[in-house]
Amino acid sequence: MTLAYALRPLCLFIREPSLRSLKVLIEELSISIRLCTVQITSPLNAPFHFVSFILFSFGIMNVLKTVACRTQAVAVISKRGFAAAASSEPLVLTALNELHKELGGDMVPFAGYELPVLYKGENGGVMKEHLHCRSEGKASLFDVSHMGQIRWHGKDRAAFLEKIVVGDIAGLKPGSGCLSLVTNKNGGIIDDTVITNAGNFIYMVVNGATKHGDMKHFQEQLEAFKGDVTMEYLGDDMQLLALQGPGAAEAVKKILPTNFDLTHMAFMTGTDVELNGVKGCRITRCGYTGEDGFEIAMPAAYAVFIASALLKDPNVLPTGLGARDSLRLEAGLCLYGNDLDETTNPLEGALGWTMGPPGSRRRMEGGFLGAEHILTKDGKFQKISRKRVGIIGMKAPARQHTEIYSADGSVRIGEITSGTYSPCLKVPIAMGYVENASSKVGTDVMLNIRGKMQKAAVTKMPFVESRYYRVPE
Repeated sequence: MTLAYALRPLCLFIREPSLRSLKVLIEELSISIRLCTVQITSPLNAPFHFVSFILFSFGIMNVLKTVACRTQAVAVISKRGFAAAASSEPLVLTALNELHKELGGDMVPFAGYELPVLYKGENGGVMKEHLHCRSEGKASLFDVSHMGQIRWHGKDRAAFLEKIVVGDIAGLKPGSGCLSLVTNKNGGIIDDTVITNAGNFIYMVVNGATKHGDMKHFQEQLEAFKGDVTMEYLGDDMQLLALQGPGAAEAVKKILPTNFDLTHMAFMTGTDVELNGVKGCRITRCGYTGEDGFEIAMPAAYAVFIASALLKDPNVLPTGLGARDSLRLEAGLCLYGNDLDETTNPLEGALGWTMGPPGSRRRMEGGFLGAEHILTKDGKFQKISRKRVGIIGMKAPARQHTEIYSADGSVRIGEITSGTYSPCLKVPIAMGYVENASSKVGTDVMLNIRGKMQKAAVTKMPFVESRYYRVPE
């Protein structure tokens, strides 16, 4: 009976993992172990209690191992998504909320929304979901409806956007898109965004955790702009799915019109389309995993219909935020709020390429907020003191804010911004910022991981080779 003291807090921890419930569980386990130790000293009770203790401890360890990944994922995702736990605002439910729960979604707060961090069941869990997305012929379906979708209208829409982002928007051909960065007056990054020339308008997708701040900034810039441009925020009337993986094209083909030319749809291009008979949808070949894939926008009323149609394919697996984060880190992609923020400029973030090659119009003209802090008058990059790099070789995962030191451990040279265990490489990986002099690939460093110094090294990214789609020649 003594070990039963831990059963109630164990159930609480499994149902609602948190630091508080973990603390209660540890306290009750301590009491149970002490009591069990006392009872084992009695000759009559020893055999029974010893066996009970071993079996119970074995069970506890297996349960804790199972929920550890979930707890870690929840903690990381909640922190990164500015979870609404500390807010009085109710969580926003996407149109797929009930479907997530029916499929076994483990729901958590993220960017003010309730979204699945993983799915329970035989094929669920961060590790399995991650590996599925990388498997040949397979695809993963993510609900990314928390992200902000914006349409820009008016004859001066490209000119306005070039005031607030660093990319060549005026040069985008119809249907073509690019990754760009929204900057502030000091050249810091307010957000990263995918922008597509949709012909009659410009289509923009911004991060869910920053979208309201982004739009406030856009509105301020609109008031100062003398030209014909209007911003249309689509809100939750339009939902957004991401279908990612080597089998994404085969899966999405089943809901596209029969005459749709998917073979010649290049990466970072998009178009309005009818999906499974539903009008008013849009598909963009892009993603956040390093794999081929698509972001699919549709009216909220048809989100479940389209998602269900995709999930009928046995190669498509519903996938949560936990795997999305580990996939993007393997691909060397940034998470805003961790790897990028308003104190970081594009050069420090190793994203100078978003402004174009040397001599390109945007680099020569500048014209965006903070350009004078990033570019010289002749379009060259200004000098920087730190740079984003990949880190590998440590024995334990290095989480955000882990300090990076010189090879001899004497000088602090930077900090980890994202870190995890790579399901594909089966080793810990991380990215972070180091002093520019230490940013060369192969540079040995030391990491202070939970009070212990561990050897590591600067490495190139992505950690796992990207497989973005290329149109056949």
